[in-house]
Amino acid sequence: MADALHYLELTALAARLKARDISALDVTRAQLDRIDAMDRDLGSYVHVMAETAIAEAKAADAEIAQGRYRGPLHGVPIAVKDLFWTKGIPTAAGTTLHRDFRPSEDATVVRRLKDAGAVILGKLQLTEGAYSDHHPLVTPPKNPWNASYWPGISSSGSAVATAAGLCFGSLGSDTGGSVRWPSAANGLTGLKPSWGRVSRHGAFELAATLDHVGPIGRSAADAGALLGVIAGHDPNDPTSVFNPVPDYLAAAAQDVQGLRIGVDAAWNSDDVDVATQRVLADAIDAFRALGAGIVDVRFPDVMQAIADWTPNCAVEAAVAHEATYPAPQG
Repeated sequence: MADALHYLELTALAARLKARDISALDVTRAQLDRIDAMDRDLGSYVHVMAETAIAEAKAADAEIAQGRYRGPLHGVPIAVKDLFWTKGIPTAAGTTLHRDFRPSEDATVVRRLKDAGAVILGKLQLTEGAYSDHHPLVTPPKNPWNASYWPGISSSGSAVATAAGLCFGSLGSDTGGSVRWPSAANGLTGLKPSWGRVSRHGAFELAATLDHVGPIGRSAADAGALLGVIAGHDPNDPTSVFNPVPDYLAAAAQDVQGLRIGVDAAWNSDDVDVATQRVLADAIDAFRALGAGIVDVRFPDVMQAIADWTPNCAVEAAVAHEATYPAPQG
């Protein structure tokens, strides 16, 4: 069963769970077995929450059988980056300094996943404090398609686990590309949501004005299913917006006839490898064939913004770690 299921898209698995032609318990056990067999080499998980995952899967099966279906994450095994608080579970944020920290509450996004009936398989590896590199005592996760390929930066564990079939979707954080780059490196769909769309309460801070929480999935629909659950205002995060949360899955099913899509040809070609250019060109052709209008646009020069990101992030990271830096890290 594991071989038949582990690469399913989240939304495809959700349909089977809702129809009760497969159980959340069987899927969760298969995922835990696969993690046990493969993750010694891949290194995507920091902490596997097997006992609670089994309990959550059993609860999901019981509720679905009773007709109390909560939505597209109900019974689906997923995992979260180890900078999101999980009540009573170690949450180290890629550091050794915080390796014994056990939060007294769940991060808002973790609580929302649980409220949606998701099965949390465990906590995923990341760079130290979600910054640029892994702690020297941490073995970086390996790209499952080729161990010599780059796995991405901060949310590397989230992307590796999702790509390797060790969860059906995951959460990461993006301060300067940390959801998008690992997703691209591992062949996934990752999204950095708009500022304030997703609460950051209960997430270790890297840079307060730059941090975003985002989903990683195997398709745009999977990312939409995850975002639809974690998005929304949170009174515990004053930067979260009050805007209503759209039905992202419904929007994904709409056709694109008449949609206008802006494309900057130079942006898609300058310093972009040939294979990526080819994929972008194929996507443009597909949208055009489906009735979308392709409009030439020119993006503003972003080089100054890129140059400004490093010092701004460094200053905010220093503020975030003021209470503990310098401190023994071994």
